[in-house]
Amino acid sequence: MSNDTLQLRRIAIDTYHENVAYLHRECGLYRAEGFQALSKIQVNVNGSKVLAVLNVVDDTAIVQPNELGLSEQAFAQLNATEGSLVTVDHAEPSTSMDAVRRKINGERLDQEDFTSITNDIVAARYSKMEMAAFLVATGQNNLDRDEMLYLTRAMLQSGDRMDWHEALVADKHCIGGIPGNRTSMLVVPIVAAHGMLIPKTSSRAITSPAGTADTMEMLAEVNLTPAQLHNIVRQERGCLAWGGTAKLAPVDDMLISVERPLGIDSQGQMVASILSKKLAAGSTHLIIDIPVGPTAKVRQMRQALALRKLFEFVADRLNIHLEVMITDGRQPVGRGIGPMLEARDVMQVLQNDPDAPADLRQKSLHLAGRIIEFDPDVRGGQGYAIARDILESGRALAKMNALIQAQGARSIDFHPSALCQEITADSEGVVIAIDNFQMAKIARLAGAPMMKKAGVDLLKKLGNSVKKGDVLYRIYAEFPADFKFAQQLAAHNNGYGIGNEEQMLTSPITF
Repeated sequence: MSNDTLQLRRIAIDTYHENVAYLHRECGLYRAEGFQALSKIQVNVNGSKVLAVLNVVDDTAIVQPNELGLSEQAFAQLNATEGSLVTVDHAEPSTSMDAVRRKINGERLDQEDFTSITNDIVAARYSKMEMAAFLVATGQNNLDRDEMLYLTRAMLQSGDRMDWHEALVADKHCIGGIPGNRTSMLVVPIVAAHGMLIPKTSSRAITSPAGTADTMEMLAEVNLTPAQLHNIVRQERGCLAWGGTAKLAPVDDMLISVERPLGIDSQGQMVASILSKKLAAGSTHLIIDIPVGPTAKVRQMRQALALRKLFEFVADRLNIHLEVMITDGRQPVGRGIGPMLEARDVMQVLQNDPDAPADLRQKSLHLAGRIIEFDPDVRGGQGYAIARDILESGRALAKMNALIQAQGARSIDFHPSALCQEITADSEGVVIAIDNFQMAKIARLAGAPMMKKAGVDLLKKLGNSVKKGDVLYRIYAEFPADFKFAQQLAAHNNGYGIGNEEQMLTSPITF
């Protein structure tokens, strides 16, 4: 082996959307080239190359001085066999970081800037620290509507794009912030049962206790290859899958991997993220759900109307028919908060169970009805009745069961985690407020979404009468440490407001 080559070693560490390389501190090449920890290097073998962030190792059990280790993701990208001889070079500095620095200083970026940034992120030229700098810069200084368009277009061009060869491909998306809002898992089977194409690809949770993909994973496989996705959609007219494996706007998934631990979800990134993913998935007609409430992402109607204009501006220029529904965001939707509990709610609605959450049922029917009215054969105003008939007749349940089987059914167990704490009312009165953010935070501390059976189960909703000592909700957790953190947060602030009926904030939203 020559002095400038190293043996490739696979390091069984999942670094999640970041390529990481490992060199031993005593490696001759490491010393000769003056590599530094956290610098970026380029690894080459047989014409293939991969960029990675360098970690320096002192333990020969991880890598020997004559070896280069690669994390799972980087090893898979390099597509070489373990033991292959590789060369290592300094990576060329990413020129697009200049644009990020300009954005940090408050300057406006153009299309070329955003395209350059997204191309570098997809090529793994950005470390997670650099991606965080970009996210903070665009979140802190905001993006004007043209910059949102540029970013959306750049994210769309970063990966593959599906073409279903149909004039009408429907989808819906909620901007988030409302726990338990699992309407997609009801809208998709209803709309697909009507015969419309609705290939629903969803992200996993960013800052919430569950995303659609996390919840559907309780029932069926969601990590589908593009070929599987196409076959299922052609066969069943819909799907409920994770979008990450389809390489649709992959830069979005990479940015989400940084947004999640930072708890960042800025307006500009949100618009670009949603529309780039929907366009990449081949959607032609889209419903956007914007919940409004005192503890929702959007607190006031004027903010909702401004956000609607931004969505409409970008969608219009990217040729997608978009309609916005502004909905009631004063409290969580349904009862369960967390993947298993939310999946239980969905199945209760589909089964027409009399105990099913009425608010989840109603909201889903209104959303599905609006999508069905995209059908040129359906008159305006008829969509809700058609959606309700599909649900009540059992056709929606049959379609969901068909989707579950097509995607790969999982054994369903709706028993929550063993550790349980009941949170009770400390006074008599009426539930006048439920803090969405606090309830989501309690559910996340309890372990959701990583622990599928963890979360919060609501027993009381807005307008319900309570007596002192009545159970408001139950916290479920898998591990004692998570359980303790969730209990402590609930003890500090249980997220509920108890008062008299006159104090309850009425919703400005009516369907």
